[in-house]
Amino acid sequence: MADYLPHTDDDVASMLEFLGVTSLDDLFAHIPASVRLAQGLDLDDGLSEPDVAAIFEGYTAANKAKTTAMPCFAGGGAYDHEVPPVVKALASRSEFVTAYTPYQPEVAQGVLQAIFEYQTLISRLSGLPIPNASLYDAATALVEALNMAHGATGRSKMVISSGVHPHWRAVARTFAKGTGHEIVEVPLRNGVTDWSSVDATGAAAIVAAYPNYLGVLEDLSEAKALALSNEALFVVGADPVAAGVLKTAGQWGADVFVGEGQAFGTPLSFGGPYLGLFACTEAQVRRLPGRIVGETVDSSGRKAYVTTLRAREQDIRREKATSNVCTNQTLMAVTAAIQLGWLGTEGLREVATRCAQGAHYLFDELLRINGVEEVSDQPFFREFAIRLPKSADDVIDAMAEHHVLAGLSAGALCDGDDPSIESGVERVLVVSVTERRTKDELDHYVSALREVLQA
Repeated sequence: MADYLPHTDDDVASMLEFLGVTSLDDLFAHIPASVRLAQGLDLDDGLSEPDVAAIFEGYTAANKAKTTAMPCFAGGGAYDHEVPPVVKALASRSEFVTAYTPYQPEVAQGVLQAIFEYQTLISRLSGLPIPNASLYDAATALVEALNMAHGATGRSKMVISSGVHPHWRAVARTFAKGTGHEIVEVPLRNGVTDWSSVDATGAAAIVAAYPNYLGVLEDLSEAKALALSNEALFVVGADPVAAGVLKTAGQWGADVFVGEGQAFGTPLSFGGPYLGLFACTEAQVRRLPGRIVGETVDSSGRKAYVTTLRAREQDIRREKATSNVCTNQTLMAVTAAIQLGWLGTEGLREVATRCAQGAHYLFDELLRINGVEEVSDQPFFREFAIRLPKSADDVIDAMAEHHVLAGLSAGALCDGDDPSIESGVERVLVVSVTERRTKDELDHYVSALREVLQA
């Protein structure tokens, strides 16, 4: 609820006239009637502002704050990780919160150094030498990787595994309508990309996921070989937490790494703002989107930091720009650097290990329930897919009554259709486990699902 509405009736009438509508009802006519308030609010006349605010707070309290009121087993690129108090305290300092793009290095050394440290950490996580100062989110990072591949090869065919998150692929398809890129999606078989089924001739990029959106850890050797044989860039969309215990994108031979950095210090926040991770080989540094912060020395020989290699349309001739990205997620990037610095190598390994152990324990216990089946028999990290005897959406609703946010419906993720899931996509549930989940919560999930399926 807005605390203060500054528009007079005349202001509203003027705006409606400019928009070519006659009433506020006309302005909001595109909103489905089912979610609009058909009648006015049932409020007494003459209530004071504090009284009205108190009533609305009561309405708000009736909602279930799902990720705080119940354990969260939903993932799909946004995860309920622990955010230590030290991360919240440091990341919320006014020096970071109020800082804007550091165009003037003489007054922005603190933010520039923080971004430089972030880049160093992302380089280690990705296994690639050249990270940028972040992007908006993982989906737009994938788009920038495709743009980089087009710039590197002059070709427009993009071969993308269907194991890449459906939302990332949807964003790539949307951008392709403007760029003219041809998107070729490769199906999964038993949860693994069937690279043999695709003609990658003339591809600019081969895009794989590690793990994929069903949680499966694929052997990326075939994808890398396909990229080499077609002189395409090999792009890996990887879970950065997995790097605590598994191969990095660079170790798989990736030319480009993209990922979502929300796991490092950013709460779920109703979908954003999040953090797009991006790194590449030195061969592609001149095509890197956004900006890099570099280390140098000032006129007195002291260590200093500056933005450098900004190959974007604001800074160079537009026809030579490889990206139109004009900013980055500085606050989220600094937050990620603080969280990673706090965890350290051993801490990240512990987080990743606890995620994996919890996920495998829960998976084994769920398969003991009558009617629950695995979607794939392949190895996974912290996320897995199961097929239920009932609609996944119905099960999610029923599990909420048991105070469990059970996961994500694959049908909802894929907008109702995914040829990569051989059958019954509407009954497939994608479950994620983070280090926050306790054994009691895992056991409660199992007992609750057993009760829901028997009902």
